[in-house]
Amino acid sequence: VVDKERRLDIARNHTATHLLQFALRKVLGEHVQQRGSLVTPDQFRFDFSHLTAMTREQIQQVQRIVNQKIRQNLPVYDQELPYKRAIGEGAIALFDEKYGDVVRVMKIGEPAVSAELCGGTHVASTGEIGLFHIVAESSIGAGLRRIEAVTGRGAEAFVAQRLSSLEEAAQTLGASPEDIQGKLSGLVAELDKE
Repeated sequence: VVDKERRLDIARNHTATHLLQFALRKVLGEHVQQRGSLVTPDQFRFDFSHLTAMTREQIQQVQRIVNQKIRQNLPVYDQELPYKRAIGEGAIALFDEKYGDVVRVMKIGEPAVSAELCGGTHVASTGEIGLFHIVAESSIGAGLRRIEAVTGRGAEAFVAQRLSSLEEAAQTLGASPEDIQGKLSGLVAELDKE
């Protein structure tokens, strides 16, 4: 028996990896190539080629692009094509992967903003993803970076947990969440005087 909610969580995260690669190539450059990924119901990680750490602004820009494509509710569909035609039309293939003569190309949008050779499960339209949020960006080796992210119910749980932590910190400091930074700066300045 297929657990439909679990399968949909995986599909949300998997389709988001395709949107993430699109956004990374827009922000960082066409040299970005997927080097691996792990998709689970709760989150996903995406490994890619890039020489330097992403700045906070680049991470936010990538996040904005992905969420914009989600809000556009773009269709997600597949096509079976001869391998050479798919590559000739710009479909992205994994670097060391072996492919048959006919491949499945997952496309997002019409015209497609993303076209990748893929055999995995996906949502029918990007709006089903709900929300995309980058949790972490790190190095995993020379010229290799990793993004960890959440979507859908995982993103909802992540945001709820972070807001709860923020509200608890504000309560401890006797400040509103909006005033935490000012309160902390004041406390640090007082400690520095001592």
